[in-house]
Amino acid sequence: AYRMKQNDQNKSDTVERIEKVRRMWTLIMEMLTSLKKDKEVVDSVLENCVQQCILDGTDVVLRVSSLLAHKIQSDKSFTGNVYEDGKLKFLTVIQVLNEGLRMLRNEHCLSELKELHRIEAMVNCCNKLLQCLNTKRLQREQRCVSVCESFSRKEEDWEMKWKTFLGQHPFNLIFKEDLVSSVQFI
Repeated sequence: AYRMKQNDQNKSDTVERIEKVRRMWTLIMEMLTSLKKDKEVVDSVLENCVQQCILDGTDVVLRVSSLLAHKIQSDKSFTGNVYEDGKLKFLTVIQVLNEGLRMLRNEHCLSELKELHRIEAMVNCCNKLLQCLNTKRLQREQRCVSVCESFSRKEEDWEMKWKTFLGQHPFNLIFKEDLVSSVQFI
């Protein structure tokens, strides 16, 4: 029995390993399929194929916003012209684009900070409103308790008045009359 259990365990371990290998193989094939286009691009560059693209800056017009231009002109670390010998200097263009991205990032961080302050103010306002509502709820509960106590006192007063006037509790009279009329009916 022990050997049969051990054989069953070995078979299940083998099946698990086979399944694991199959899953890994599927992942590898999916990865190779997804990288096929990238591989073709790299192969075409390496093979020096006929459809080469030449980056030439002669017909390119670079338009920079005045804010970015002012920032670049005031920056001491930024040196160089965008055009050199009538051609676009890509290294300088990349520096200009990086500076533009930095400005956008800083602006985005500021807007996130403003949004954070707005959310914080809204949370504070909601907390104050919640405290106010809790205070009003407690006041209403206290009023409700006092009104209920007042009703029970008035009810007791009325019962005492009825007892003194009728000589007994008013409900007893009603039940007696119902009982008498029921008995007479029968």
